Amino acid sequence: MKLTKKTLLMATLAFVLVVGCKKDEPAPQEDNENLTTVRLKFTEGGVTKTFLFKDLDGIGGNAPTIDKISLDANKTYALAVEMLDETKTPVVNVTEEIQEQKDEHLFEYVSTPASLLTVSGKDKDSRGFDVGLTATVKTAVAGTGKLQVVLHHQPPVNGSPIKNGSYTVGSIDFDGTFDVEVK
Repeated sequence: MKLTKKTLLMATLAFVLVVGCKKDEPAPQEDNENLTTVRLKFTEGGVTKTFLFKDLDGIGGNAPTIDKISLDANKTYALAVEMLDETKTPVVNVTEEIQEQKDEHLFEYVSTPASLLTVSGKDKDSRGFDVGLTATVKTAVAGTGKLQVVLHHQPPVNGSPIKNGSYTVGSIDFDGTFDVEVK
């Protein structure tokens, strides 16, 4: 009887140790957004022109489909960006998530040549840093070039914000280049 109680006690203790020491694995967390479609909406004089960057199979698969941006010379446009994840059903509008987490996101707009387009007046986050979901775009004289759109993901590190208005911190959620024609 002593041996049975001792064996039962040892088995129970071993079970408690195994169950008690098992580490809970955290649920996987997507740090970067899955962006398949980017819509750039340029509005001037009540007319909106929409241009798409679409890459449904992601980086390394088929080449993306990219519209050529065509704008009028010497105009000022309101720019609004919409970002979608079309790998999910229903399609996820990631724009809303970026807006909710604006303290962790920053759009960068690079015009080549720099004189072709000027992007300014971006929307701000809670600390006064640019976000860039909306902006003002001024075109210059007629010409051609490129507009690179980069979405930087800048989440806090160890609970402290890292977003400081610089494009050099964090990771990149999206990087796409559009051909541009100003006529």
